Amino acid sequence: MKVMLMVKANKQSEAGQKPTDEALVAMHDFNEELRKAGVLLDLAGLTPMSSGARVRYSKSQCKVIDGPFAEAKELIAGYSLLEVKTLAEAIEWARRAPFSLLVQDGEELEVELRPLFDPTEFDVPGEAEERAKRLGEKPGTT
Repeated sequence: MKVMLMVKANKQSEAGQKPTDEALVAMHDFNEELRKAGVLLDLAGLTPMSSGARVRYSKSQCKVIDGPFAEAKELIAGYSLLEVKTLAEAIEWARRAPFSLLVQDGEELEVELRPLFDPTEFDVPGEAEERAKRLGEKPGTT
């Protein structure tokens, strides 16, 4: 099961402030632990929303909205993509993360864990079999 661990933005991340050296070393060590355990597939930090944009769709139009946005607590500052057996395993990894080093007094930092859909859940008829042939796999093993 693939699970995305998303770190919510805070005032510091949206201001473009780097974490302390202590926090950077602790996060690096934790990410290395994830890698050695074979559960880390990908990770990245995201730039502040002021350097990004949103694209909003309706039935009749597509509207581009440039950042920054007023409500930073709904933004994502970074992510890790994990391959785990269960959501409970992903939660245990998140509990071990040194995210408390990223928090200033009087503030909180929230991490969200969301399992990814398996691509086969969105296959059109015959697509899984065709993909498996291309990849030399059995259908349903992606």
